[in-house]
This record gives sequence, C-alpha cells and structure tokens, in this order.
Amino acid sequence: MKKVRKFLLNVKKEMTKVRWPNKKEMITYSVATICFVLFFALFFTITDVVLSGIEVLFS
Repeated sequence: MKKVRKFLLNVKKEMTKVRWPNKKEMITYSVATICFVLFFALFFTITDVVLSGIEVLFS
C-alpha cells in the first residue's frame, strides 16, 4: 500500500509541472487537428476512388 501511495504522490507532484494550454491555444490545436483529419480523409477517399477506377478499367 505504501508503494501505491508513493506513486500517487509522485503523480500529483509531476502534474504540477505540466503546462496546460489556455483556451486560445486549445482552439488552435483543435482546429489544426480537425483540418489534418479532414485532409487525410479526403486524400484517402480520392486515392481509393482512383485506384478502384483503375481496377475496373483493367479487369
């Protein structure tokens, strides 16, 4: 039980060192993440459609 207590105390101590993003930064990071996800979703969708079209042409 002492090890668990020591672990939790160390976790609490380390969490005080964390620099949390403010609201403006969080919005910026969220928008960037959503843009990347949408970009790659579109990229892979287009790639899939093109490759499917090529497959249909050669079958």
